[in-house]
Amino acid sequence: MTRYLILFDAGAMDHIPEEDMPAVGVAAHAVVQEAVDAGVWVFGAGMEDQKASIVATDGTVTDGSYPEAVGGISVVDVSSREEALKWAAKIAAACRCPQEVRELMPDLELAAMLGQAGS
Repeated sequence: MTRYLILFDAGAMDHIPEEDMPAVGVAAHAVVQEAVDAGVWVFGAGMEDQKASIVATDGTVTDGSYPEAVGGISVVDVSSREEALKWAAKIAAACRCPQEVRELMPDLELAAMLGQAGS
C-alpha cells in the first residue's frame, strides 16, 4: 500500500455560500467515514488561518507567513494512484473544490522501527 496526500488550496472553498457549509461538512464527513470503513483513511485536517511558527535548526522560533497555500489535507493508504484519484474525486465532490494528489515517499527504516515492514 502507498500513502497519498490529497489537499486543496486555501480559499478553494470561498465560493461556497456560508449557509451551504453545514451540508459540505456532512458530505465531507460521510466521505471520511467511507474511507475509514474501507480501511484506507490515515489522517485529515483543515488548516487554521493563522501564522505559522518557524523553528530553526538551533531551536529559535520566529513568526512565519499565513498558510496561504493549503486549506485542508487528507492522507489515504491505497494500492494505486488510480485508487487515490478516486478518493480525491469523492473529496472534491464533497468539499465542492478541486483536490491535488501527491504520492508520499515511504520511509522503510521508520516502518521497520515501528514494526510495519512492507508499509
